[in-house]
Amino acid sequence: MAEAAGCILPEELYYWVEKHVWAREEGDGTVTIGITDVAQHMAKTIIAVTPKGVGRAVERGKSAGTVESGKWVGPVTSPLTGQVVAVNERLRGEPSLINRDPYGEGWILRVQPSKWDEERRLLLTGTEAVKAYQDLLVAQGIRCR
Repeated sequence: MAEAAGCILPEELYYWVEKHVWAREEGDGTVTIGITDVAQHMAKTIIAVTPKGVGRAVERGKSAGTVESGKWVGPVTSPLTGQVVAVNERLRGEPSLINRDPYGEGWILRVQPSKWDEERRLLLTGTEAVKAYQDLLVAQGIRCR
């Protein structure tokens, strides 16, 4: 597990750094999406999460849902195109799971991708992602811890 400016960044995930979202390939061909430690840190306490519903289409670069905190309301930008196959129902009653565990219990939705082979090449992973995040955080003066 890597760290940049005090922000946790698991190297096995795919990141759209500028949008502060991550994607994780699951063994069944689906991809799980969530927001990064950086995003949850900037938002502060998450008070509501509204993902697109199961069966709905998501498109890369468009909203896959909304996250709301006491200081911010914004979209969860989808890093990929596909169909929503699951949403994290626990977030309805406990949205702060994202603050406590953005890469685990705080996942937002799971998608059956339709263009994953080409779209994952547009995301960063491993040390390349950590370096890009480090550069962004330094440039914007952001620290998580």
